Amino acid sequence: MTESGTGTTDGTGTSEGVAGDSANRDGTGGDLAVHLDGITKRFPGVVANDDVDLRVEQGTVHALLGENGAGKTTLMNVLYGLYEPEEGRVVVDGEERSFETPRDAIDAGIGMIHQHFMLVDPMTVAENIALGNEPTKWFGMAVDSDRIDAEIRDLCDRYGFDVDPTATVEELSVGFQQRVEILKTLYRGADVLILDEPTAVLTPQEVEGLYDVLEELTDRGKTIIFITHKLEEATHAADAITVLRDGESVGTVDPTTTSRTDLAERMVGREVILEAESEPVETGDVVLSTRDVTVEDARGVEVVSGIDLDVRAGEIVGIAGVDGNGQAELIEAITGLRTPETGTIRYEEQDVTEWPRRRRIESGMAYVPEDRHERGLVMPFDLVENGLLGSQRSPEFADDGRIDWEDVRDHTEELIETYDVRPPDADAAAHSFSGGNQQKFIVGREFERDPSLVVATHPTRGVDIGSTEFIHDRLLELRREGVAILLVSSKLDEVRSLSDRLAVIYEGEFIDVTDPDAVTEEDLGLLMAGHRPGADRADDGGDGTTGDLGGETR
Repeated sequence: MTESGTGTTDGTGTSEGVAGDSANRDGTGGDLAVHLDGITKRFPGVVANDDVDLRVEQGTVHALLGENGAGKTTLMNVLYGLYEPEEGRVVVDGEERSFETPRDAIDAGIGMIHQHFMLVDPMTVAENIALGNEPTKWFGMAVDSDRIDAEIRDLCDRYGFDVDPTATVEELSVGFQQRVEILKTLYRGADVLILDEPTAVLTPQEVEGLYDVLEELTDRGKTIIFITHKLEEATHAADAITVLRDGESVGTVDPTTTSRTDLAERMVGREVILEAESEPVETGDVVLSTRDVTVEDARGVEVVSGIDLDVRAGEIVGIAGVDGNGQAELIEAITGLRTPETGTIRYEEQDVTEWPRRRRIESGMAYVPEDRHERGLVMPFDLVENGLLGSQRSPEFADDGRIDWEDVRDHTEELIETYDVRPPDADAAAHSFSGGNQQKFIVGREFERDPSLVVATHPTRGVDIGSTEFIHDRLLELRREGVAILLVSSKLDEVRSLSDRLAVIYEGEFIDVTDPDAVTEEDLGLLMAGHRPGADRADDGGDGTTGDLGGETR
């Protein structure tokens, strides 16, 4: 592992061996696949990378760990040819290189899998993988589809990927779409693969599958660099971890000789509480209630079946489940984005089943959506415009139908400061921010609406450890203020530590409702896989009521 002889470096390049030297060594005996030597990259008003030194051994998994905005993606964009550094040099396989475009990096054996996949959904796997690199036949008159299919099947066999080249991408799960992206880089001859937040949209089961893929790739000599802010990913999957903070390297460590606490402090620069502590509070009246709610998806298939749910003022009710088991459609019905087929939804003692989304917002229902791009932001809009979304008619920002943009700007800048959105530029377009900073802005906008109900779906997805701590604290603060909170998350530690009651959803039904303190992570995993509680768990509203979430808070 990198620097395993000492366990850490100070990020200043103190090791004498430099990639590009005749020996191409880092002092520990490993050949370097990549050496980024003293990289500095500036943007107007921001130093994104400041004299960063990164050494990556061949055939290893190297994690680039840091908060949102720490400079991780910028550094990898330099390696991938999207940015040219103002200072420093890029060395690949012992040869100093200058990449003006990603095409140059690809030709040098560098591939990048972005957080948001670059796939064309209606096209097949084979068409996506070969797009722009199609072999031809008949003197260039036609694409050689048989050759493409054969080469992709060979790659799948070589790396153990169970992917059908003829399948349409839109039919594949997110985990398989990620494998298509990896195959696309391998098809182009990549020896170094950069993965940007590779587990941000994966289920826990898909994450384990990704780890297997990384191991298979490195066993066959490939080198992996993955960008992450998740401590458990870095310590589980990496051979070496380099931590960035505020654009600077604060050291490279061996995951076998460090701790999550140490990594968190390196990332944030202070002590971090890694797990939220939820104190019991007295709950109030029922704020949200659903009875016998049935919802169909876009294909007309029933995906939510007879859900009963109560959420009281001053409590957090969590929903745990593998993505695709109806939780998304249930939340859309509650928030007004989808109309249920049967049943009623009551909010503050009013039947809101047929209410439009706008009316629910105006009545105090805040919503952090699952898909920040599709539901949370208008990507070409700047943050000021996005900060107004859902509040266009609020007296706080509009007088006689005319928007007071100065007030909106003041509000947006306060959100940016409070929720640590980086860079702190209210005039920047939403698409120019990293996924984690987009998420922090959405969370801030929704939490600060003065809501009586917060529906939070994956509120910390893509968010770094420091900001996760802040969001958890803010959720608990809202709970203490008497806000009702419905929390949906694929992070088991998150829903277990924050929730007062925890429902497990499987194939559109709550198969168990439990006290999160009384259930193990292993038990939750079994429930999420559809294993119903044993016969000793009565269905009568006792300890662990099945399919009924109308009980009192623990």
